[in-house]
Amino acid sequence: MYSYALLEKGCYYLIQEEESSSIVLIRVILESDHCMFISRYGETEETQHWKRKTDAIYEIIELLDDKMVKEWEASYFNSEGAYYEDEE
Repeated sequence: MYSYALLEKGCYYLIQEEESSSIVLIRVILESDHCMFISRYGETEETQHWKRKTDAIYEIIELLDDKMVKEWEASYFNSEGAYYEDEE
């Protein structure tokens, strides 16, 4: 088992919080003495919330490098509008 304390501020990670959960992309935005403020990216939305540094992570699958982040951002943010139809 891993914990959020292992993650670094400003970095993007693919993680699995529980053995049976799906893989998610997160980014650590802020770190306090006891908590981490993270962005969690789903298929169509971004959520932000606090996690204790001691909260368990089943697996830290990988730390994304800058090139991977740029490729993901281009795909994620370009497809955001695809879920909303124009009302004309």
